[in-house]
Amino acid sequence: MTETHASRSDQVDSKGLKGGALGLMSSVVVGMASTAPAYSLAASLGFIVASGGALLAGVKAPGIVLLAFIPMYLIAVAYQELNKAEPDCGTTFTWATRAFGPVPGWIGGWGIIAADVIVMANLAQIAGSYTFTFMGGLGLTAVADLADSQLWSTVAGVVWIMIMTYICYRGIELSARIQYWLLAIEVIVLVLFSVFALVRVYTGNAESYSLIPSLDWFNPFTLDFGTVIAPAVLTAVFIYWGWDTAVSVNEETADPGRTPGRAAVISTLLLLATYALVTVAALAFAGVGTEGIGLGNPANAADVFSAIGPALFGNSFLGNLASLLLAASILSSSAASTQTTILPTARTTLSMAVYKALPEKFAKIHPRFLTPTWSTITMGAVSIGFYVLFTLISLQLLGALIGSVGLMIAFYYGLTGYACVWYYRKTMWGSFRHVIMRGLFPLLGALMLTGAFV
Repeated sequence: MTETHASRSDQVDSKGLKGGALGLMSSVVVGMASTAPAYSLAASLGFIVASGGALLAGVKAPGIVLLAFIPMYLIAVAYQELNKAEPDCGTTFTWATRAFGPVPGWIGGWGIIAADVIVMANLAQIAGSYTFTFMGGLGLTAVADLADSQLWSTVAGVVWIMIMTYICYRGIELSARIQYWLLAIEVIVLVLFSVFALVRVYTGNAESYSLIPSLDWFNPFTLDFGTVIAPAVLTAVFIYWGWDTAVSVNEETADPGRTPGRAAVISTLLLLATYALVTVAALAFAGVGTEGIGLGNPANAADVFSAIGPALFGNSFLGNLASLLLAASILSSSAASTQTTILPTARTTLSMAVYKALPEKFAKIHPRFLTPTWSTITMGAVSIGFYVLFTLISLQLLGALIGSVGLMIAFYYGLTGYACVWYYRKTMWGSFRHVIMRGLFPLLGALMLTGAFV
């Protein structure tokens, strides 16, 4: 990989994938959908508020979300710059190998695979459970009770993995079209949720424990770094994770040297706006109390929206419809992310196989659909096996493993930042822009994630 290669980044050494299938908009949609905004907020906001114990983060949750965005943006810049030099679907695996050698690259590739397989279990669990919750909202009350059944939620989750694996197998264009609809549902519902909550707060029609938003909520630096900020940021990093899928499909994107990197940066900016709005609205309406719908209530930590929804919308027809839409947004979010988690993992293993870091069969491409066949099917099968196995062993153990995903994210994102600096270490000095975008920003992002990891 050289600067000469960087100037010809529109030319990709084809692995057989369908080039030019995605444009900028499609890439942004894939990047945003991969983060599962509705699901990520529902599952993480309560933990961010309670980070450090005794609700020490509390009303500073918006500041934590803003702070977590900074390393995400800086690492997105690193992805953008490295992708200009080599638009390879192996991303971290390929770039870390180029910069540091095969062992760090191999470890980085496995970091991606491990994080994706583990989080698939949680995504499938949420999708399975919310399938029955959504159907219950349609009036099938007997079906709604199955949402609390470990057996039936697991069965539904497995079905979701199978469906999304098949869609990924059928082609990148079909995957992108489905993502448009799934992402649109969750983003529209999240915005409506936020607007409704803020209107109730500012008109005095909210709860007695509701709070008026303050700019001070965005200043987390009054908190202790080691006991509050670092663990809270590590949790908040999880809600941004996934935008790199936009880069992992670079070989299937029009103008592969520019479009994927731009899509990654745009995705992080759009996610920041979405998360800031929803976090402030949820915090303002629900407060940080440890009882009822408060975001500090441990009973709500796994899904804050289920707690807030009934209190926010009421039991009228319109209220029930709004609660149904909220359930639909979380279902579509987890389903969309299930699909977009398969995409980057299959392409990482494809690239690893092409460079002989995995068995050659993982490099097989479908002659008609132009997708990685063995890699895609294996990702789906391994995810199902992992999900079922750890569900049978212990849901608490599965929850602990999911909690470790933040460490894996910090590791391979940080590795990418360091790889960018090291790769460009000799060539960045001729341009002030390159010093900032290829040196300073990636290094700061990597150091921040390393600090949170430690």
